[in-house]
Amino acid sequence: MTTYTIDAENNITAFASGKEAESSGEGIEVFATGKELAGLSGKWPGARLVEIWNSLPGVEAVERFTSRKVAVARIWKAIQNLEAAGGGHSRTAAVNKGGGKKKASPKAAPVQRKNTKTAKVIALLRGTKGATLKAIMRATGWQAHSVRGFISGQLGKKMGLHVRSIERDGERVYLLKP
Repeated sequence: MTTYTIDAENNITAFASGKEAESSGEGIEVFATGKELAGLSGKWPGARLVEIWNSLPGVEAVERFTSRKVAVARIWKAIQNLEAAGGGHSRTAAVNKGGGKKKASPKAAPVQRKNTKTAKVIALLRGTKGATLKAIMRATGWQAHSVRGFISGQLGKKMGLHVRSIERDGERVYLLKP
């Protein structure tokens, strides 16, 4: 049965036998099953599980796990390909010394579609006199509270547009600031 060790630097090594693993040095922890790994990890901080996972070759780096159980299960599954070769040889999954986080790839600019409700509302608001609440409701089929929420959330907060709200002849009118 393959036995694994983990040292203080989170290097995981696979051995063909338990004797080899136990004689591999001081300051190591030995485990042979997922349950034993779970028992060992109970005294580790959660950040160590993330470091171990991110140091394994061929895995996608994470910032955290949803639970300790999930972390242990994923680590156990990933180290199964570290099967020790026969004849006293061992294979190690060493800690990656490079940057822990991957750089985010730049997002492509969103494609602006012309026939959306967002585009219709923006076109109405860009008019010289702006648009009344009722006009926007007719153009979109939304209720008044939906229009107000859309203007505040989508246009104001998400898109960063500066929408002015004024009252003209007893009606609410919205205008886009230039």
